[in-house]
Amino acid sequence: MAVINGTDIKVYDASGELIAFAQNGSININHSTREITNKSSAGWKESLEGLRDWSIDTDGVYAWSDASGTLLTNGFDDVLKTYIITRAVLSVKFGTTATATGDTVYTGSAFVTSGSISAGTEDSATYSMSMEGTGALTQTVAV
Repeated sequence: MAVINGTDIKVYDASGELIAFAQNGSININHSTREITNKSSAGWKESLEGLRDWSIDTDGVYAWSDASGTLLTNGFDDVLKTYIITRAVLSVKFGTTATATGDTVYTGSAFVTSGSISAGTEDSATYSMSMEGTGALTQTVAV
């Protein structure tokens, strides 16, 4: 069994740029069912397939520039300005950029649905952000 280093799994935009220099990320994939219980179900709930949906959550240190002092072009502020204020769709990739056999990448289009900044006393400022998928999520596995 190969254990995956979480550092290798990142959230990217369509150009391959790391989104908001995240420290943590999670992808959530759901499948809702639709109830079809009827009088012949003998008191048991019955279901069929329903809608699927997905979302990505990410968080990290809030910054305007990188370690060399260069202004970020895909930082949290840029994501808010580009994708929440203008209501644009973000093409997103969740996974690794490696191409070893079995490496998996999920791609799709998403709306940035929320973003927040926390700034504790004598602590690093952080942000958190949520994206809700619109349409299909595609899984690509390297062979």
